[in-house]
Amino acid sequence: MLAMQYRITLPADYDMRIIRDRVETKGPLLDDFSGLGLKAYGIRERGVDGSPVHQYAPFYLWTAPEAMNRFLWGPGFQGIVRDFGRPTVEHWQGLAFERGPAAGTVPRVATRHAAPVPAAADPASVVEDALARLTERARTDGVHATALGIDPRGWELIHFTLWEDSAPPSEPGDRYQVLHLSAPDLDGLPRGRQW
Repeated sequence: MLAMQYRITLPADYDMRIIRDRVETKGPLLDDFSGLGLKAYGIRERGVDGSPVHQYAPFYLWTAPEAMNRFLWGPGFQGIVRDFGRPTVEHWQGLAFERGPAAGTVPRVATRHAAPVPAAADPASVVEDALARLTERARTDGVHATALGIDPRGWELIHFTLWEDSAPPSEPGDRYQVLHLSAPDLDGLPRGRQW
């Protein structure tokens, strides 16, 4: 499993209806994209849920690198580059994926929490602690699905969780409204630890 996200920060006076319309028309185009476990079309709006910015920030879980490559070099991502410029594409090696009690619902909220692995820490211990938190989070009411990834180049963990309606106030990280979920190969994402 591979996790991926690009975050496009938009001007403060940007009309977010443009993004909403874009997702409404283009979102379903990936509803049958082979190798895409899921794509959560996330947005942040300035002043909503503490967001200081307007942002379009879809998050992906891929079942295989070939599918991610097909997307990045295909027409869908080229449309993003054409309309917004070429964003930085963050990606993480998948460590774990779990479905939650609300897996049968349509998620409306997502949280993203990035955490550095401290230089002095044993990376294996940090990952084990993060895996335990993921397992606990997966049992939380309202969780649709949750994933954990790592970028070993920068030693960063990423926790991404989809929620049915809202995330608990205690949940750390950025909060996104989920406008659409494409999940053609959700069942192809391996559950649990990825090794």
